[in-house]
Amino acid sequence: MRFLTVFLTLSSLSIAGAFAQSGYYEDAYRFSRSNPSGSARIIGIGGTQYSLGGDVSNIAGNPAGLGFFRTSEASVSLGYADWKVDTRYLDQSRTYNTTNFSLPNASYVMASPKSDLESKAFKGGAFGISFQRIANFNTEFGYYSDDLGQSSIIDFYLQDAFGIPESQIENYGLTGLAYQTYQINPIAFDEQGNPISNPDTYESFVLGFPFQDENITQEGSANQMSFSYGANFNHKFFVGGGLGIRSLSFSSFKTYNEEFVDQPLANSSLRENLYINGIGVNLNLGLIYKPIDYLNLGFTFQTPTWYSLNEEYEAGMTANYNNYYYEQEDITLGRQEAISDLVISNYGLNTPLKVGGGATFFLGKNGFISADVDWVDYSAGRINSNDFDEGPDNQVIQSIYASTINYRVGGEARFNALRLRAGYAYFGDPYADSPGVDQSTQQISGGIGVKLQSFSIDFALFNQKYNGLYRSYQVLDENGNNYGPVTEMENNITSGVLTVGFSF
Repeated sequence: MRFLTVFLTLSSLSIAGAFAQSGYYEDAYRFSRSNPSGSARIIGIGGTQYSLGGDVSNIAGNPAGLGFFRTSEASVSLGYADWKVDTRYLDQSRTYNTTNFSLPNASYVMASPKSDLESKAFKGGAFGISFQRIANFNTEFGYYSDDLGQSSIIDFYLQDAFGIPESQIENYGLTGLAYQTYQINPIAFDEQGNPISNPDTYESFVLGFPFQDENITQEGSANQMSFSYGANFNHKFFVGGGLGIRSLSFSSFKTYNEEFVDQPLANSSLRENLYINGIGVNLNLGLIYKPIDYLNLGFTFQTPTWYSLNEEYEAGMTANYNNYYYEQEDITLGRQEAISDLVISNYGLNTPLKVGGGATFFLGKNGFISADVDWVDYSAGRINSNDFDEGPDNQVIQSIYASTINYRVGGEARFNALRLRAGYAYFGDPYADSPGVDQSTQQISGGIGVKLQSFSIDFALFNQKYNGLYRSYQVLDENGNNYGPVTEMENNITSGVLTVGFSF
């Protein structure tokens, strides 16, 4: 299993109890959250799509909407994203920018409508297949301070090593690397000066607080291939279902540094590389009811996504000493290095299910107003594996995450072939306890399009903002509170999507 005992990439500031030692609980949220996806038309109205039929986004959104198609359609989208992160640590700020081009959507709908003279209730339907990018992991953030920190990662190593016999410490994750580089050392003699056989407590000859900095680069995405069908009954009742097959690729590269003044240790560096990939599957069911011509009511149910994931993890540590003579081992310390083995493991992840509903009110042929709401319980995510004990992570998932109510509202105005769109979306704070920090997400969007008889082109621009907290490592005080370094983060993501569609 991975050694993420140190780097708890928390978006949440949690101070109650001990955290899981592996960090897999982070995946339960990271891989459950999805970005607004679909055509530029849907993105322009805030992602609202549960009750709006006749759009290629219905393939992965609400498959019942495929029943509205009377002609076949193919479309492709191009996307661009600029992810800006402003961080603040010890009242010092840094700004990071990551840009990314993508193919967020490619879809094909094959419509099979019945004749207008058909007397039976079934009026035909449509089959759709789409490729959507549902999550973007490409970002960079970190912090740097020219003020001394309030703790050292060595404090974490000392706490983590407590009770581990010296005969076992060398293979004890990151703390074992700290032992190999002499940042922590066993207390070899008792108070009477007698040697201790296989000691299990440790100390460090490095004192004081260091300057600290860290850089984290993340890469990858999650994509879904969807196969869906929607049926039309009397142009009033539309039902649909779909199968989603997801592929996921995620990489994380971290470098954490400390620099000391007037200490035997001049500086140290910890590097961690993590690679995750895998596939998942889910089912999506939906219906749309049209009680009157000017109103659509929609409902969707998406099962959990059942992922099978593979990971590779490795770490390396370097400590540069000022030619310090370590008397206990009769050695003069200079540059000390240690690396972990390449750790390969497999695990499963079940993301939370999603339930949603919506309504669309049509303003004749002048446009429409649409709204969605859905519910997701992030504490219901689960990790399972035969390679490690997933129990602690599942306990953390249940304790730090919460259910959220998310809503979106948007509208479209029509002027002959021209379409103007706007939308707003709110995604609730997924953390049960975020003291002093609201970690909800807000999104505004707008768009423009032209719809001709057999051709359409649409453009949407949207902006997402949300705050978070990042902890590099945890050090617990006598009351069990974590006083390790905390970095405040402000995320600002601006994205554009261009969709071209053809009807035939």
